[in-house]
Amino acid sequence: MTLEEILIQKPAERAPCAGQALEEVLVAAKDNDSLTVGVYECAKVMNLDPDSVSFCILAIDEEFECDIALQIHFTLIQSFCFDNAISIVRVSGTQRLAAIVGAEAEQLEDAHCVLITNPADGSWEDPALEKLHLFCEESRRLNDWVPEISLPGR
Repeated sequence: MTLEEILIQKPAERAPCAGQALEEVLVAAKDNDSLTVGVYECAKVMNLDPDSVSFCILAIDEEFECDIALQIHFTLIQSFCFDNAISIVRVSGTQRLAAIVGAEAEQLEDAHCVLITNPADGSWEDPALEKLHLFCEESRRLNDWVPEISLPGR
């Protein structure tokens, strides 16, 4: 599917495509050592080198929806992303996200935030990442500032 075809799709049709693209990007970023997993680790990267951050993923499950501290962290992360023109999405299914990024048991509980960063030697090109940026841009045009994507099940 070309980028032009994605842009003319309706929002309901774009979501499954975006979920597949997100999984592809996460796998590629993991292979390139360009992932940061965990709320606190992500906050450190954003504070030290915000220009290296390319994409932000926030994940929450029903059991954490009432976690006020986590919601405050999400609000601050979202604000930072908006201020620094970083594309951001929400996904449901923290366990699925953790499985994709390879988070271990102790990290699973903190896999609520994942950053995709550019490698130190420069940025890497990924068509799936470009699809995600276009998905986020189109969602913002529709006043959906933090679109939700469903990761494909296994």
